Amino acid sequence: MTLELPTAGDPRDSDLVRAARGLPVRRTPVWFMRQAGRSLPEYREVREGTSMLQACRTPDLVTEITLQPVRRHGVDAAIFFSDIVVPLQAAGVDVQIVPGVGPVVAHPIRTAADVAALPSLDADAIEDIATSVRQITAELGGVPLIGFAGAPFTLASYLVEGGPSKNHEHTKALMAGAPDLWNALCAKLAQISGTFLRVQASAGASAVQLFDSWVGALSLPDYLRHVQPHSAAALSAVADLDVPRIHFGVGTGELLRAMGEAGADVVGVDFRVPLDVAAARLGDRFAVQGNLDPALLFAPWQALQPVIADILTRGKAAPGHIFNLGHGVLPDTDPDVLTRVVEEVHTLSA
Repeated sequence: MTLELPTAGDPRDSDLVRAARGLPVRRTPVWFMRQAGRSLPEYREVREGTSMLQACRTPDLVTEITLQPVRRHGVDAAIFFSDIVVPLQAAGVDVQIVPGVGPVVAHPIRTAADVAALPSLDADAIEDIATSVRQITAELGGVPLIGFAGAPFTLASYLVEGGPSKNHEHTKALMAGAPDLWNALCAKLAQISGTFLRVQASAGASAVQLFDSWVGALSLPDYLRHVQPHSAAALSAVADLDVPRIHFGVGTGELLRAMGEAGADVVGVDFRVPLDVAAARLGDRFAVQGNLDPALLFAPWQALQPVIADILTRGKAAPGHIFNLGHGVLPDTDPDVLTRVVEEVHTLSA
């Protein structure tokens, strides 16, 4: 499959946007988290010799990488090519993406002085992001672009831990032991995330996703007390722009309803919770996104096919369903399998 761009139509009337709003669709829309990335040989070719953060701030490169999976797979949406720490770097935080490790922060935030020194993000500092969005949407035509930002809790974890963490011990200790300091930190991060989302939506993105990678490490009471208000603040930054808001986290089965109530229209569900169960937990108030286990893309097609059908059936329990993975595309995934999944979803749901 090779989709010719730009396509005809208004992205605001696309199946993706309609499903996010709980409206009737022509067929179930499908896209994949991390679809623009390492699984594509054309991505590896254009990224060669360019660091991740440099690539994310180069509009022509962002445009090409964002469009690649749309052309190749025929997915129903593009996801803006970026990284969770791009807005932090743009605000002036000394952060680098270390190959094989992930984001590494030079000076972890642990004290009131550290929080006070954390700068806010000015929209003028990310004019390249707006330029990228305008270029991408011009190329897409009727295919919607989803804007992207990391959520305050996950950004806080990177800043407090100094990098990726399995246990988030410094983060949880700060949250429990110095709640005022924690709230001050997350309020600043909500402004950074919200500004990043707003710039993308104002430049033409048709939907946005707030991605909370690590929030599944929390209990529901801790989420409600220490995190939900800040996620709500980030999502509220685009509340007046009439774009659907998707909220996704990993390992968040116990948090689904609370994440929806932070201001989402769509709640992303990872592969651990069946979509009909998730819809029941959400009280039929939110569309759902998900939730094929990305590891199953390595299984034989005859094993994968009934799982796709089952997910589509379970997704009907929600007011709207956007087919996706339960997390991101794994680097060694065969791109042809992704294309075949798109075709299967479209065929079964038409």
